[in-house]
Amino acid sequence: MPQIDTSKVSRWDQHGREHVVRVRRTGVQRTISCDTCGWRRGAQFLPWLKAQEHLAEAHQATVDPTAA
Repeated sequence: MPQIDTSKVSRWDQHGREHVVRVRRTGVQRTISCDTCGWRRGAQFLPWLKAQEHLAEAHQATVDPTAA
């Protein structure tokens, strides 16, 4: 049975709201899904980059909480 791993990409918008896209990996398959709007997509390559693009385009959430 394949192992399931989940990670997330978080960004904040200009109003201070957090938006999260989760990256779920099952074997070699990766699925990204937005907690805010329910958007989902399969992404075999660069799922974290696609998650960041969705947050910036759909929610104008570009503030990275991990940036120094």
